Formats: sequence, structure tokens, C-alpha cells
Amino acid sequence: MAKKESLLQLTLSLTLISLAAGIALVFVFYVTKEPIEKMKLNNKNSAIKLVLPEFNGEIEVPVELILEGDKQPVIIHPAYQNGNICAVAVETYTDQGFSGYFSIMVGLDVTGVILGTELLQSNETPGLGEKIDKNKSDFPYQFIGKKTTVSKLKVKKDGGDIDAITGSTISSRAYCDAVNRACRACQTYIEKCQTENIKEVSND
Repeated sequence: MAKKESLLQLTLSLTLISLAAGIALVFVFYVTKEPIEKMKLNNKNSAIKLVLPEFNGEIEVPVELILEGDKQPVIIHPAYQNGNICAVAVETYTDQGFSGYFSIMVGLDVTGVILGTELLQSNETPGLGEKIDKNKSDFPYQFIGKKTTVSKLKVKKDGGDIDAITGSTISSRAYCDAVNRACRACQTYIEKCQTENIKEVSND
């Protein structure tokens, strides 16, 4: 009888502890959710400004775009000057990284010239794959000024124009994959704007 009471007390105690822990986790989630989302939004807005350095015009409402063959959308942030679309910042991604998924922001003008890239989220290997961050290597700067219709945005091992990070070819290839996805998204969006005459496309 005593053993049954002891077992019941132990079960009750574990249940109460689990319940308290669950409530605490829910509380922490709701307390931290808004600051985390705000931080992500600030990082995204900063990245847009960094990849579109020459354009101080109005950034329109973002547009989701799912490319052929993809399941996840990229997000287009179109920039306008004097009522004309002049550039886009593309929130793009790859799932080919050494650690899987990572995302970057790519700025392009309407002719397909890359204006800049910024890392948004990554879990690549410290000391190697993490060098896709321009704060840790010059690797991302190779893409600036390249025109998507002319340059081969692949690592040189694959016949492209990009020098891979030493010891981190997989992360380098994945970065190229994300940039190419952004380039395709830019071209698709600009063509859509021209077809639908949403606003005149400016090549200035």
C-alpha cells in the first residue's frame, strides 16, 4: 500500500514539474517572440539597404515568387525612383549548404547586374563554410558587378567564374545556387512587370 502511495506521489510530482516546465516554456516563447521577430525585420531591412546602396527611393511591398521547380518562395523587394522600378532586393535561399539551408539577400538592377549580397541566416561550419559571410572573407564580393546574362555564377571547379572558399566548396556552391535563384527571380519579376505594365521599368 505504501509503495502504491509512493508511486502515486512520484507520478504526481513529475506531472506537476512537467506542467510547470511547459508553462514556463510557453511564457518564454511569447515574451521573446516579438523581440526576435523585430530583430529579424531590422536585419532584413538593413540587408536591403546594403545590397541596394545606390538607390534611396521607395521600397514597395514585398512580393512572394515561387520559381519553377521550387517549393519555397523567394521574396522580392522592388525599389522605385520617380515612379519607375529601378532595382530589386531578392530574399533568396539554398538548401545545398554543408549544414543544409541558409538564406541571403541579393540586390540587382533591372538589367541583371548584381549590386551586392548579404548573408541573412546560416549554420555553416565555423572557420570554413561561415566564410560565406563577407565579414569573414572576401568571397561574397566576387558577385558584385557581374551581369547574370553574361557571367557564369558557378565555382571554377564547375566551369564558372567564382573562386570557391578554400576547403569549403560545398558552401561556395550553395551560395552560387542562392545567387542564381535570385537572378532568375529578378528576371521573372521584371518580365512580369513589363508584360503587365505595372510600372515602367527604368534602365537609368
